[in-house]
This record gives sequence, structure tokens and C-alpha cells, in this order.
Amino acid sequence: MTPALRGHAAMALFSLLVAGSFALGSLAANEVSPAALNAVRFAIAAVVIGTAAFVTTGVPRSAIAAPWRYLVLGGFLATYFVLMFEGLKTAPPVSAAAVFTLTPLLTAGAGYLLLRQILTARMAVALALGAVGALWVISKADLAALLRFEFGRGEVIYFFGCVAHAIYTPLIPKLNRGEPPVVFSFFTILGSLSVLIVWGWSDLWATDWMSLPSIVWITIIYVAVAASSMTFVLLQYASLRLPSSKVMAYTYLVPSWVILWQLALGGMAPPMLVVAGIALTVLALAMLLKE
Repeated sequence: MTPALRGHAAMALFSLLVAGSFALGSLAANEVSPAALNAVRFAIAAVVIGTAAFVTTGVPRSAIAAPWRYLVLGGFLATYFVLMFEGLKTAPPVSAAAVFTLTPLLTAGAGYLLLRQILTARMAVALALGAVGALWVISKADLAALLRFEFGRGEVIYFFGCVAHAIYTPLIPKLNRGEPPVVFSFFTILGSLSVLIVWGWSDLWATDWMSLPSIVWITIIYVAVAASSMTFVLLQYASLRLPSSKVMAYTYLVPSWVILWQLALGGMAPPMLVVAGIALTVLALAMLLKE
């Protein structure tokens, strides 16, 4: 398997794992502060991925050089995840996942500004199609609301988190100095944890952790292990083998995965008109992945 194909496989798994965080996150978002939840999840993720780094590649002293890199990356990640859970307090999981599919368009812009990565005409059309499909889902298939750009508060909050994520993706190859993905992910997670401890210090102390419902702990464990440790490594692995716009193209699969996650958790399928928007995002993915 070529390096590019391995990058594609990594991002397909990435999209499946990310979708689970929307389905579970919507059930836990109103039970605990987003900053506190994410601080705990990053602490767990740091232990998991730190152990993996020491057992596999080891942690070379050179990886500690220029530690500001990890604070910068960690700051963008912390912003993304806090705003994601803040948005999930009111945004339905499928709508939030549709907001996430706007990330490739944002990432393409960030990739040009930071890495001078140029879009082809086909890629630009694909991103536009994906954005239209996403907006259709976010507006809940209401054409009048779409034309008036009427979107929910949660979707708007999460959109700004996606802007932070879009900047984060092209920053990975720009700031990476040859560190293995697992090592680079470990220090990035430590950077995020540092930011979140400062950000959510009062919430961490104010939360009665022992009385939280079980869904909160299920969500924390899932997002720490699957949607943090594993996806960070997968994203960094793929970002070193694929252009930023193709890496984030896989976010177009997330709404489809979210529907399956919701059905598995006993939820309802969205209306067919909403599914039409999701179909556009899948078409955009196919166009973006075509060589």
C-alpha cells in the first residue's frame, strides 16, 4: 500500500471515530462544562498516547525543541473541542456534523495562506458542492431559512470551532520537524491540556465529578481514547502524506456516520430532504479524492 493510500485509510477511520463524538457528545454536553470535560479527556488521552509513544518510537530529546509549537497547536485544538461541546448543547448531532463538513473549505483557505497549497478547479467545485450540502442540512432543509442564513446558536458557536480546526490542520506539516506522529500528537495533547487547565480551572473545581450521570463518563472515555488519542495520530499521520484539503475531505463522511451512530443508539433517522444534503457532501468527497 502506497503512503497516500495509507493516508486515505487513516482518514476513513478518522471520520468514523469523529462521528461517534457527535452522537455521544450531544447526550453529555448539557451535563458538564465543556472546558472541564475536555480537560479530563485530554488528561486521559495524554496518558494513553504518551504510553504508546514511549513503548513504540520513544520520545527523542529533539522533540522537545521549540515547545511553543505544541502550545500553538494545542490552543487551536482546545478551542475547537470546547466550542464543539458548547455547540452540541443546542445543535442536533447531524446538524453539528454538517457544520464540520464546512472545514475542508476553511482548511483549503488556511492551506493556501500557510503552505501555498493551490486548489484545482475540480476541487473548488467539490468544496462548493459540499458547502451547499452542509448548509442544506444545517438549515434542516428549510429553503427560506437557508436563504436568510438563519442557523441555530449551537451551529454558529461550533462553526467558529471549525475555523480553529481548519487552521490546525495545515499547521501540522508547517510545525512538524520530523517527529513521529505519535510523539508529535503526545506533545500537542499536552499543549491542549495546559491551555484547558488554565481555561477551565474554575469549572474543574466546581464540578461534582462523582455525581455526574454515566453518559458523561462514557463520553469522556470515548472522546479521550477514540476521538482524541486515535484520531490525533490518524490526522497527523495523514497530514504528512496528503494535501490538507484532501485530508479534511473525509469530514464529508461524518454526517453519514453520525446517522448510523444515532440509529445504533436508538435515535431517529433524519427526513429524506435532509439526507439529500448529506448526499451532496458524499459527492463532494468523491470529487475531492479523484486524482
